[in-house]
Amino acid sequence: MFPKPHCYDLILHRKIGMKMQTKHKKKARKHDSKLKCRRWKGELEEIRKEQSSIREGQSQVGEKLEAMEIECEALHEESKLMIKRSALTQIRLAVMLNILTARKGGDYAIRLRSSLNCYVK
Repeated sequence: MFPKPHCYDLILHRKIGMKMQTKHKKKARKHDSKLKCRRWKGELEEIRKEQSSIREGQSQVGEKLEAMEIECEALHEESKLMIKRSALTQIRLAVMLNILTARKGGDYAIRLRSSLNCYVK
């Protein structure tokens, strides 16, 4: 019940061939995993670069925002000053108008002139 000699050679050859195939498959898998690792390392490096550029962009945006806030405060202070000056100008104009109308009426202009001097200073 032993196999014939030529069949035995075929079986042996088939076993050796299978071993060689598995050996090649293992090498191929190992090679594929190395390629995947290299590819992943490359992708990780790209991600790192993107993240650093994002961080840099965020810091630039923060700096611009801070500069805009400072400029906004300066404009707010300037507008307050303009409102104050405008109010003082309105008061002066009202007093001058009172002086002009008082001159028509008589000596009342002296008191208004002295009150205007208080605002002009």
